[in-house]
Amino acid sequence: MANLEDMKEIARKARIDVIDMVYNAKSGHPGGSLSCMDILVALYHNIMNLNLDENGDRIDKFILSKGHAAPAYYAVLSSKGYIPHEDLKTLRKIDSYLEGHPSNKIKGIDVSSGSLGQGLSIANGMALAKKLDDKEGYVYCVLGDGEIEEGQIWEACMTANKYRLNNVIAFLDYNGLQIDGTIKDVKSVDNLNEKFASFGWNVQEIDGHNFEEIISAVNNAKKSLKPNIIIAHTIKGKGVSYMENEAGWHGKAPNEEEYKIAINELSK
Repeated sequence: MANLEDMKEIARKARIDVIDMVYNAKSGHPGGSLSCMDILVALYHNIMNLNLDENGDRIDKFILSKGHAAPAYYAVLSSKGYIPHEDLKTLRKIDSYLEGHPSNKIKGIDVSSGSLGQGLSIANGMALAKKLDDKEGYVYCVLGDGEIEEGQIWEACMTANKYRLNNVIAFLDYNGLQIDGTIKDVKSVDNLNEKFASFGWNVQEIDGHNFEEIISAVNNAKKSLKPNIIIAHTIKGKGVSYMENEAGWHGKAPNEEEYKIAINELSK
């Protein structure tokens, strides 16, 4: 289990990997990958039980519902030894297994994802199966704030409440931006705390770049009798000055000069 300083260093290196991947691919989604990085690092290096059960399945499951943040996912999986580090630079290449969205063909990935709005429903199914089979473990799911404009998310919220799926722990990567601009301007999702609570969920709000708050929120969620949503306030493009809080970096690769600036900033 990594400590706080270890996780900060893992996240820093993983952010460099994201920039490397997207730059070499000349395409991809750096902004949202950088914003959810600390959540993924905390989950994989401190929180999740990655041991296998008697059937060879990981005890805790993870779904990246906002699948376009695959560079962050691949970087963290690589840091855990699931993906050879040298393979990361093949992201999105025609002959690479590292596709633009996660695929369960990749070691360590349970679910192919990226069709926005569907990940939480899949998490519900996995969590319900654990309940029916009396199996231990939690199902973690990372959602995007633009993604929750999808109606299926709210149907999934109702389902999780109906079946009392308190073994679902979802994170909302709430950076306030999506491909077309601010969440508020595209389709406002204000009062999220009240919205999720009205659907019967246990709601917490945290700084999504604070490892102590991430870990504490998960520990609190494990005491809940309700499904759990952790609204993590984050910064799109976190760690790269010119990408931070800029919607234009949702799905764009840096040029050579921008790449050098990003790597220099993340190397300090």
